[in-house]
Amino acid sequence: MAVAIHRKHSLMKPTSLPPAAGATVTRRSFLKHTSAAGFGLALASPLSRVLGANGDIRIAVVGVNGRGSNHIDEFRKIDGVRLVALCDVDHKVLAARAEKLANDGNPVKTFVDARELLDSGEVDAISIATTNHSHALLTVWGCQAGKDVYVEKPCSHNVFEGRKAVEAARKYKRIVQHGTQSRSSAGWARTVAAIQSGKYGRLLVSKGYCCKPRWSIGFKPYRDAPENLDFNLWLGPAPEQPYHDNLVHYNWHWFWDFGNGDMGNQGVHQIDIARWAIQGATLPRSVVTMGGRYVDGPNFKDQAQTPNMELSVFDFGESLIVFETRGLVGRMPEFPNQVDNEFYLEGGVIRGQKFFPAGKGEGESLVDVEVKRGPGGQFENFIHAVRSRKVDELHADILEGHYSSALCHLGNISYRLGNEVPFGMQTDRLGSSSVISDAMMTVLENTQAIGVDPARNTYCLGPKLEFDAARETFNGNPAANLLLSRFYREPFVVPEQV
Repeated sequence: MAVAIHRKHSLMKPTSLPPAAGATVTRRSFLKHTSAAGFGLALASPLSRVLGANGDIRIAVVGVNGRGSNHIDEFRKIDGVRLVALCDVDHKVLAARAEKLANDGNPVKTFVDARELLDSGEVDAISIATTNHSHALLTVWGCQAGKDVYVEKPCSHNVFEGRKAVEAARKYKRIVQHGTQSRSSAGWARTVAAIQSGKYGRLLVSKGYCCKPRWSIGFKPYRDAPENLDFNLWLGPAPEQPYHDNLVHYNWHWFWDFGNGDMGNQGVHQIDIARWAIQGATLPRSVVTMGGRYVDGPNFKDQAQTPNMELSVFDFGESLIVFETRGLVGRMPEFPNQVDNEFYLEGGVIRGQKFFPAGKGEGESLVDVEVKRGPGGQFENFIHAVRSRKVDELHADILEGHYSSALCHLGNISYRLGNEVPFGMQTDRLGSSSVISDAMMTVLENTQAIGVDPARNTYCLGPKLEFDAARETFNGNPAANLLLSRFYREPFVVPEQV
């Protein structure tokens, strides 16, 4: 059946320059920008609609290609939830999703611009599965419009945005769940509880692996954006720039204006588990990263910008997080796909939810520790908290999402400020732990998967950046602090004051 799509308000190109990163943007100026474009958001009171115990919660999914289709499926399974709207800047994808739902007996309204959706009084909550660079902006706008929010990982494109998302959730008393689904895993919860029980001694290194195939994406020519894509809305906060097919719909992950590399894509799940294991951990004292982008192409280059080989070390005092991101995997047995965590304690190592005592080969079951958790899987848990209005019942509250997303950003900042050094160069900048040195050698050896000669090549070694976790700024490094935020293209501005 045919599906009508609301797309009449696509914005014209902005005529003014975006404000500097960190510039104050008041609610008045925010509303001025949106109203000037015909989009004054309905800033409803957070308690404008109190849901009854048996009342339907009306959900809209924003971003329906890829992961968004999973959001649609998951919410449709939950009793008392009604999927009422979809939003996507690709009206071809949007129409196909809406038509499929209509044919399945679930007609929905459709929107190309999320601000029209947020102006609707017929939506209680939004679920965001768009590009990384619009996650926080949509979260802030959603909270301001009186909607509860489920936001995919990472909740932010930079550290500043994550903090603003937290502030918006608290100010408008919104329930905001982060899409790090491992927080809903009973197995991971038991592992973390066992680590923190003290039975195995102090946690020395909490290690994560993000090793999925991330080979060359080649080069795509610049051209006009497809007619079905509102490219201006897709760009959102990012600088205006030409379109090419390596941006839509997936490879945007590997460009700094839109994504955060694989550390902020798959890796945020494992880095969240790694931080979760360190009791009370928020943000680190310091971070340092090494890595590079290694592809089998002309001069070992492709169009992408983010590293596909990366090792970051985060210092939390008594414990380190060591995070290994390798994309040249899956083609050779010695370098398989690996998405996992392991934990090095005084008494031995925990991996695969078993404890391996130091000096012994066989693993044993973990100590059984009582774990108190909110109900349901990640989506069900979100709906439960929307009804109860209890933030502490969320498995992955936006504050936890902010901290784990910020770790990805901090690791990438060190990388982006780094310099090329020879493979053979010895450095103690990353630290002296055997876990670090083993990971470093694995990263360098893995580059041989595309024929890189370690004797004749280099990697990027970032500076060790000292970080003030309370203020969420780097100590004495203006260049690093600039990368904590970005220049925003009006009117797609994450405001200083939410």
